[in-house]
Amino acid sequence: MLGDLGYEGEADTITVAFKKPKGGELTDVQKTFNKAHNGVRAIGERGNSLLKTTFKALRNVSLCPWKIGKIAAAALVLLHFEHDRTT
Repeated sequence: MLGDLGYEGEADTITVAFKKPKGGELTDVQKTFNKAHNGVRAIGERGNSLLKTTFKALRNVSLCPWKIGKIAAAALVLLHFEHDRTT
């Protein structure tokens, strides 16, 4: 799973971008990783936004992320076939 820097304490389960050290700079490899990480994560963010704007009931869901997967998958199928939307 990919996450933003708010999840940096969860490095065992969530991959986050490199944080710029105080008074230092990121290496070129770290900058490249961050660009790729943020680009892939942005796809998920857009998908989440699309789901929540299309299916208003998903805005207030407080289920465990592991349990909501089937609901999100069903919503994605509806988006694709019923609404002809995938992006």
